[in-house]
Amino acid sequence: MARVDVTVRGAGIFGLSIAWACAQRGARLRVVDPHGPGAGASGGIVGALAPHAPENWNEKKAFQLESLLMAGAFWQGVEAAGGVSPGYARTGRLQPVADDAALTLARTRAEGAAALWQGRASWEVVRAEDAGAFAPMSHSGWLIHDTLAARLYPRMACAALVAALRACGAEIAPEAADEGAVIWATGWRGLHDLSDALGRKVGDGVKGQAALLRFDARQAPQLFVDGLHVVPHADGTVAIGSTSERDFDTGDAVDAQCDALVARARAAVPALVGAEVIARWAGVRPRARSRAPLLGGWPGRPGHCVANGGFKIGFGMAPKVAEVVADLVLEGRDAIPDGFRLT
Repeated sequence: MARVDVTVRGAGIFGLSIAWACAQRGARLRVVDPHGPGAGASGGIVGALAPHAPENWNEKKAFQLESLLMAGAFWQGVEAAGGVSPGYARTGRLQPVADDAALTLARTRAEGAAALWQGRASWEVVRAEDAGAFAPMSHSGWLIHDTLAARLYPRMACAALVAALRACGAEIAPEAADEGAVIWATGWRGLHDLSDALGRKVGDGVKGQAALLRFDARQAPQLFVDGLHVVPHADGTVAIGSTSERDFDTGDAVDAQCDALVARARAAVPALVGAEVIARWAGVRPRARSRAPLLGGWPGRPGHCVANGGFKIGFGMAPKVAEVVADLVLEGRDAIPDGFRLT
């Protein structure tokens, strides 16, 4: 490559998505990651692109809504460019309603969704008996059904982005010098480096564990039940996740907590009883102290930009994160929400 306009350090979901957004605008790209694409938290198995509740509206929820609404076109473009499917589908989500108080709250949130979701998705209360075989237990007999939630397979999504970038002539390398604008999307260890550089803690890593079951429910909505995401994938598997462990010795080690996830999921979703566990996964996700992604210029480093802290919503936030970082780096247009900034 004769010239590089943008160097992206980190080949997880933020780094690859930003690189794709820049490549679509004609920038020459180099993505650098010594461990390879999707080697960290972005190489997981869950892939729940789920919205926050439509209430107490703020800039983070508004940003996430825009990103979730962008996702279909974003991933369609990625697949068309590289020929690799990310496993994306907007199949919606079901959640059990615990009791009468929760039912009242759910109906209030339905009104919030009608006002806030631009008429492009709905949040409604439905009878559990009408939700089909792949539905969670509900003691109240009611479920929340939203049509905004979507799913993808994280490993496939990273592979799809790599294929699209290579089709555009982008370079993906284990190591290379910085050229052009530099974007740091280096995960939880990058948050530690940033904290050291700034002299204050901006984030940390939180370990998660997940499991993959052989069960074909690919047309069914994902579930959120008992604090778990239960996500049917396009390949005839169902992912269950995840734990949130702030204290850990080994980030990629699976232990009994993963088996406990499976047991809880089977107790909540009768259809999964007896489904074979075919894979277990553990990894460390980058969590910013603010709980919102950290985006924007690295203080004291002209030409360097940070995109980190996706934590559990990184894949859902990625299309909009990619857009605003590409705007900033290539066009000097700053549309980053104030709550996402480093300063």
